[in-house]
Amino acid sequence: MSTYTVTATPEAEESGAVALAVASLPATFGPAPAGGAADIAVIAGGAGWTAEAVRAVRSGSRGVLVVDPVPEETAQLADAAQAAGAAVVLDLHWASSPALVGNDGAPDARSAVRGALGTASLLDSVATAAPGTDVRQLLARHLAAVLAVCGQLQGAGVIRSNATGYAVSATLANGAPFTAQGVLTAARPAGVAIHLYTADGGVDVRVPDPDAAWPAEVRVTGAQGELLLPTLYESAHRAAWRRLKNHLSAGTRPEDLAGFARLTDLSATLRPT
Repeated sequence: MSTYTVTATPEAEESGAVALAVASLPATFGPAPAGGAADIAVIAGGAGWTAEAVRAVRSGSRGVLVVDPVPEETAQLADAAQAAGAAVVLDLHWASSPALVGNDGAPDARSAVRGALGTASLLDSVATAAPGTDVRQLLARHLAAVLAVCGQLQGAGVIRSNATGYAVSATLANGAPFTAQGVLTAARPAGVAIHLYTADGGVDVRVPDPDAAWPAEVRVTGAQGELLLPTLYESAHRAAWRRLKNHLSAGTRPEDLAGFARLTDLSATLRPT
């Protein structure tokens, strides 16, 4: 018997592989009965998602999972979740991949990148999506993944943005340059690649779309040679659900909203250069 019942909006079902993720954790989650209240509300992260999440929390949802949220101010939602004791987890398109930020202390891209940022000479990243993808949505997904591993960017500006993609520049904390390109094309698989270059090597991160069948890869190169971090065959969607389960079971509050505020702040400062 499932511990937590789930209801999802049609938009969330379509973009978040909700049924597949729930089915992969059958001892924890299951569909809510027709017409009955659900423990977990799953909503799509389009414009206005924070207001919808506030309504879900105030209606009694013990947990809220938001699929692919766009940058929005989250302070009101954070206050509502804190008052209700509800857990709000963000299912970020690439940034929720367990290869980027693990939850069990295992080596991950975040620890590898941040451990090398002091000697970084360049951080370069490319995000690819299918033609017709909203460029602003792709940029938000892209920056969320970069912030997940490097923590902060300074002086970010948009060099180019049009129907085929974008180019963004910024600097890292040590003054090294950061560049990001977004490309809409059917010529290569959708995903994001992050490359950190240092004096003696660097870190190479490749994350496929969360519905892809192959895993993310993280390779660390240094004086000792190249090391491939453990390969995790888990999608970003399922990892988000598993984190929600852990927080609900432990009665703890996720830090997703506080971390997402960095993306919202960065997006608000982006201007053409």
